[in-house]
Amino acid sequence: MQFDLFEKPIRFETHADYIAAMMSLTDDPLAQFGGNMVIYRGNPDADLMIIGEGPGAEEDRLGKPYVGRSGQLLDKILESVNFDPENEIYVTNTVFRRPPNNRDPLPAELEYYAPYLMEGIRLVDPKVILLTGRFSMRVVLNERQGITKVRGTWYQREGRWIMPMFHPAYLLRNPQRTPGSPKALTWQDIQAVRRKYDELIG
Repeated sequence: MQFDLFEKPIRFETHADYIAAMMSLTDDPLAQFGGNMVIYRGNPDADLMIIGEGPGAEEDRLGKPYVGRSGQLLDKILESVNFDPENEIYVTNTVFRRPPNNRDPLPAELEYYAPYLMEGIRLVDPKVILLTGRFSMRVVLNERQGITKVRGTWYQREGRWIMPMFHPAYLLRNPQRTPGSPKALTWQDIQAVRRKYDELIG
């Protein structure tokens, strides 16, 4: 991953230590807005990780990422190729509290939380990572092209296979299923993910 971006990588012995440390944070940049810490859902031993952007209202309320409308669509996408979202997937975000009014994360916020995200990747140690939306793509890959240009493209970092995909919220705003539409392209992408996963995991 992009560990070289950070002067002081954060290290924990176990995933439980990592979660406990994050839950005790009080001086992180989004804490001032009063939101809950939202770290992950799914299986910390999963071989497939999904990294989104930031919590929304429902995620803040429940303390889990991707549980609102976008998360429900994400689960349907995963289930369409026979992934079990609770047992085979680890879902997290680039920032771990809800930005006010669901605004985009600021660069300073992304920078603060990035070492925690990278440590989460190290601890879970997935073989495949899906990046939904531009912010996770920028933090993990340092990729500055638009998501429409690079979605469906495989990258390799530290022995992991990484693919940017459209954010489910974008698919909700563009529900058509015509050839070349975001939903049609996402169907192609998730099938490619299934094939790569089966190739790697067997």
